This record gives sequence, structure tokens and C-alpha cells, in this order.
Amino acid sequence: MIVWLNGTHGAGKTTTASLLQPLIPDSRVFDAEKVGETLMDITPGLPETDNFQHWPPWRPLVVETARRILDYTGGTLVMPMTVLVEQYWREISTGLADHGIQVRHFVLHADQDTLRGRIERDTLLGPSLFRLKHLEPYAEAARTWLHDEAEVVDTTDLTPGQAALQIADAVNR
Repeated sequence: MIVWLNGTHGAGKTTTASLLQPLIPDSRVFDAEKVGETLMDITPGLPETDNFQHWPPWRPLVVETARRILDYTGGTLVMPMTVLVEQYWREISTGLADHGIQVRHFVLHADQDTLRGRIERDTLLGPSLFRLKHLEPYAEAARTWLHDEAEVVDTTDLTPGQAALQIADAVNR
């Protein structure tokens, strides 16, 4: 199984994933961003883009990597990764389904002011224009398709630990 933690920057995906993993038996965290980082390391570089998810190889490589990890280890993968383009989510979720991999898709949601504040006060990554510019695309995805495709966990007033417990309770039922 895959427990996919979606949502925009500042929603708490990475922190929640690290707290969630010990709460789900036989689970591991796999950050699909590492697949994108591998593609970014290719020299000479792939065509210019502002987001590695736009590169066509990224989506099937995420599917194949997750499948291979699960074939090797079994258990559950906790995957914190923002996917805001519906077509990309369909490619990934269909690819995983084609391999018989169950996906529990959660969206960590918070209101725009909360997200902006978290990004601006982030002591690890610092304020980031890249992260801030994803707030509106997230809001649009949430309005048009994303919240219909997932179990929404409103993190506006939750700590990452509380969000992890809520997700673990849903998954372990």
C-alpha cells in the first residue's frame, strides 16, 4: 500500500510523514522528490522547466520506483509529495493501480494565511518564493479536483503529530 501525503508547501507533508511512519506497521518513507532530483542531475540537463514534474519521465519513474521498492520490501510506503496537476495525478495513480498497488491519498490542507505564515517562518528552509508561488495553484486544484480525489486532513489547527495520528487511525482501521 501507499499512503500518499499531498498538499502544497507549508501543509506539513514532510514532517507528518516522518511522524506517521512509526505509526504504520512495516512502513517506510519514500520522497518522490528524489526522483526529480535525479532527473535534475542529468548532464547536459533536460529541457528547461520550473518544475521537474513537467518532465514526462518523472511520473512513470515514480510509479516504477515505488513498485520496485514495494516488491522488494512489502509493507507500506508513506510518500509525501505535492501533485497539483490533475493529469499527473491520474498518470501516477493509474500506474500504481495497474500494478495492483492500493493508494490511500490524503491531502494535508490549511488555509492560505496559515500556509503563507508557515512558509515565511520556516526556520529550516527559510522563506521561499518558490514555495509561496504554489499557494494559488494549490487553491485552484483544491477547488477543482484535488479535494474530491483524497481524504482531506485540515492541518490549520493541528500539529504534525496530531495529523499523523489522524492519518494512522484512518489507515490502520
